[in-house]
Amino acid sequence: MKWIITAKCLVVPMLLLTWMLPLVEVNAAESFYSFKVKSLQGKEVPLKMYKGKVVLVVNTASKCGFTPQYAGLEALYKKYKGEGLVILGFPCNQFGAQEPGTATEIAAFCTENYGVTFPMFEKIDVNGKEAAPLYFFLKKKLPGKEGEGNDVKWNFTKFLLDRKGNPVRRFDSAVKPAELETEIQRLLKTKQ
Repeated sequence: MKWIITAKCLVVPMLLLTWMLPLVEVNAAESFYSFKVKSLQGKEVPLKMYKGKVVLVVNTASKCGFTPQYAGLEALYKKYKGEGLVILGFPCNQFGAQEPGTATEIAAFCTENYGVTFPMFEKIDVNGKEAAPLYFFLKKKLPGKEGEGNDVKWNFTKFLLDRKGNPVRRFDSAVKPAELETEIQRLLKTKQ
């Protein structure tokens, strides 16, 4: 018995495979450390460089009622960076267009107004089809409150990860950085 393979036989499997590639790409990153992001200066940063650190990921904005939280985030960073805390800021313009600036403007705003020294990254989307893969991962691991879905609700939502890169806790925008201190201290005491 001979098998005859025609072009039509190959089209459907190829279309299915092509459709699934974006899903594979997002799902292939099984840990926080497998992602790469871009700094405000446009340089690629592998998140594996933060192995062994307690990480706080925050979507930020410069024209938001929660913008003064930059001061609290910087205070936490200065106080605990020597013990292994790193804060990663991701500007986002999805909520009320409250982060309209360029990378240069965002960097200047953060430095001049709040003395931000923790790492800041390029502007991203945190929700929708264009959301950064890192945020697909974080929202999957730490869904929103029951009945509210997984989407980030507003600027300054915070995701806290332990020293092994495991997402541990999600905090809404209204939770002030100082309110995270006990949880951060607990995670800093655990060794990798």
